[in-house]
Amino acid sequence: MSQKKNLLGLSQDSLEKFFQKINEPKFRAKQLTKWVHQKGILDFDQMTDFNISLREKLKEISSLQIPKVYKSFESKDGTIKYLIQLESGSMIEMVEIPDKKRRTLCISSQAGCALQCTFCATGAQGFDQNLSSDEIIGQLWISNFYKNNKKTITNVVFMGMGEPLLNFEPVIEAAKIMKDQFAYGLSRKRITISTSGIVPNIDQLSKNIDVSLAISLHAADDKLRDEIVPINKKYPIKSLIESCRNYLMSYENKRSITIEYILIKDINDSLKDAAKVSKLLSNITCKINLIPFNSFKGSSYEKPSNNKIHVFKDFLMNKGFITTLRTTRGDEVSAACGQLVGNLVRPVKGKKLISHKSL
Repeated sequence: MSQKKNLLGLSQDSLEKFFQKINEPKFRAKQLTKWVHQKGILDFDQMTDFNISLREKLKEISSLQIPKVYKSFESKDGTIKYLIQLESGSMIEMVEIPDKKRRTLCISSQAGCALQCTFCATGAQGFDQNLSSDEIIGQLWISNFYKNNKKTITNVVFMGMGEPLLNFEPVIEAAKIMKDQFAYGLSRKRITISTSGIVPNIDQLSKNIDVSLAISLHAADDKLRDEIVPINKKYPIKSLIESCRNYLMSYENKRSITIEYILIKDINDSLKDAAKVSKLLSNITCKINLIPFNSFKGSSYEKPSNNKIHVFKDFLMNKGFITTLRTTRGDEVSAACGQLVGNLVRPVKGKKLISHKSL
């Protein structure tokens, strides 16, 4: 018997094609989307505007499966980290960050990461697999509907485990569901895809979906960036900045790119570094988000002093850049930026082994 198709991660267009293929009208896609992503219903039998024969047909050939919540951790500031088990057995992590009227969800697009950025715990563990679109959108579903908590996520950032633009099509499909007015209805300003600089896919992003873009920069010259963001050796800073310009030019309306810059003591936190950043970004419409380094086991990096952080920030602001300092959230449960680890399934003599690093 063929495997049932999981409908959870299908966008409106993909669902319409699915229903047409089984000789059902296209409007069924809108109905299903509302049940699943607005009401949190995964049981076909509860979808009362579907006739009985359609419900039985859907149960026979398809499913609505979300990833399994293995464990959750809550910090004193209200940040919640979820450890989520994929169908393969690998674990990923996602983080809910409450802030006044906003509730931001930091989601993962891969289990592990192949880019090996030296400031990131995820990169240190290596790469296991890309997530499917249902495993990506399933994180948002869990955050909104898990245990009937019915919280409302207002912002989604693809800043969890993995490099989103190396899992391009599933990320785009999930983002389409996030934007869908019959699903979560998030505006493009409330969905941010962050990349370490996969230049060809930055060039493709605006042709596929209108969302916000963030660039993990962390260094303003190739020598240093090659060291801490190794993908820079393939896509150096000059090509990255050109890609950012092209991205901005692809839209008629004025918009901005977010530049993420993790401050690491005695590595990239000097005034000389700040001057390089200012010069590099002088012709890019952007805002700069400074992130103090968050420590993790096995890293020798340290967070700069508060004084040095604010000197760096003040320099950029005096140069006319909108510059913010990200408040560290959830570090007591290892949920802060750069700390996400999860657990990867590794084959050992024909068996699967889960390394319980985060449990």
